[in-house]
Amino acid sequence: QLRLVESGGGSVHAGESLKLSCAASGGTISNRVMAWYRQAGESQREIVAGIGAEFSTNYRDSVRDRFTISRDNTENMVYLQMTDLKPEDTGVYYCNAGYTSASAVWGQGTQVTVSS
Repeated sequence: QLRLVESGGGSVHAGESLKLSCAASGGTISNRVMAWYRQAGESQREIVAGIGAEFSTNYRDSVRDRFTISRDNTENMVYLQMTDLKPEDTGVYYCNAGYTSASAVWGQGTQVTVSS
């Protein structure tokens, strides 16, 4: 059974950068769409970026040109490089396999806090 573990979160000031990592185990991610979601407080969880098995990518408008999602299928890893962070990027970031499908897998989340 696929398991996802995030790392790399932390507290930074506006304008700084962070790189999140997602380590997958118990299965391969090579044939799966992978994504990063985030949730701020009690707000609804929202998708930040996705990357297909063919390496096509998509981003929510507010992070486009600042965040970059990537994957390394040989290492079973997914990454989210975040630059020029803003306070509104604050939240718990979750690694995801399969978007919101019935077979979706979620990590436990990593906190990102951006202060102004």
